[in-house]
Amino acid sequence: MVERSDTLESPYAAVLAEDLRGFVRKLKRLLRQQALVGDLTPTQSAVLGRLERDGPATTSNLARLEGMRPQSMGAVITSLETAGLVRGAPDPEDGRQTLLSLTDSCRQRIREDRAARQDWLQRTIAARLSREEQRQVVAAVELLTRLVDD
Repeated sequence: MVERSDTLESPYAAVLAEDLRGFVRKLKRLLRQQALVGDLTPTQSAVLGRLERDGPATTSNLARLEGMRPQSMGAVITSLETAGLVRGAPDPEDGRQTLLSLTDSCRQRIREDRAARQDWLQRTIAARLSREEQRQVVAAVELLTRLVDD
């Protein structure tokens, strides 16, 4: 069983939450700077990530999942198609619909991007943290994982 603090309104937890949010925001920014696909908007990146995770989808489905109007998503999709990152094909179950998926070149670009970010983070950890500090980070990551796992 997981131990919980004595009170739900712990001032320490509030400060920790604020510090943690600031850290996550800064880490995300630094990782984005290492990305090779820096010419994409956050919305374009989100759509590519969703297609990679969830597989092919229609424009209207992507719009709903991203909280956008279908017309706005259509513009995002057009720019991704023009860049050669996504392609459409008829839905085998409903030929009136077009299923969008990632192109092979996009998948390669995503792999390279992840490798660049992984390499930067790995080199930064090795250069800035001692072995003992790295062990402490391992323990901290285990605790942080508990915050987001169901």
